[in-house]
Amino acid sequence: MKAVILLSGGLDSSTVLYQAKADGYECYALSFNYQQRHLRELEAAAKIAQAAGVAAHQTVEFDLKRWGGSALTDDNIDLPCDRTLAEMSATIPITYVPARNTIFLSFALAYGEAIGADRIYIGVNALDYSGYPDCRPDYIVAMQSVFRLGTKQGREGNPITINTPLIDLKKTDIIQLGNSLGVPWEHTWSCYGGEAEACGVCDACRLRLAAFQALGLTDPISYAKR
Repeated sequence: MKAVILLSGGLDSSTVLYQAKADGYECYALSFNYQQRHLRELEAAAKIAQAAGVAAHQTVEFDLKRWGGSALTDDNIDLPCDRTLAEMSATIPITYVPARNTIFLSFALAYGEAIGADRIYIGVNALDYSGYPDCRPDYIVAMQSVFRLGTKQGREGNPITINTPLIDLKKTDIIQLGNSLGVPWEHTWSCYGGEAEACGVCDACRLRLAAFQALGLTDPISYAKR
């Protein structure tokens, strides 16, 4: 059995990769260089893929910076920092990249059908305070219909399944799952800041640090500010 894993190198996608391994799949990891501010995450993705012993790891390159529209793809838009969880959940944040997961899943679908994969794993999480529209259950349901209708494999009755093992989990639950699967957190990267050291103040860092703290655990990566 083959599965394509969308791997950013973050806490969620790394846990999903290890879950796919535990589910018995031969894993083909797919990462993306879309000229994001935090290209540092691709170093983490490479380390996680190697640690997990994937069958293959590819990085697809394209440029979403030419359009911008997000703090992750436009250097003129400041990253939100030092926000409370309530502030993070109030609106869809400026770190939302227009249609990013739709683009990612389209690449994964093409790759998956080409290699005869059964599943695509993606680490979307509906309970994440960021509230991204392309991380919600109704979006995944809609994309599953696209997978069924838009491919030869789907039309012949064997559509590739989108697997979202984290979609209903809290961040603390994800860390506990990752611990049980042996995810090497020291190789992961969540920060949006794009520096050599995690900033500790962007939304991604604050969510991650809060979850480790709630569990009484120490996040093993280095932060400029905790």
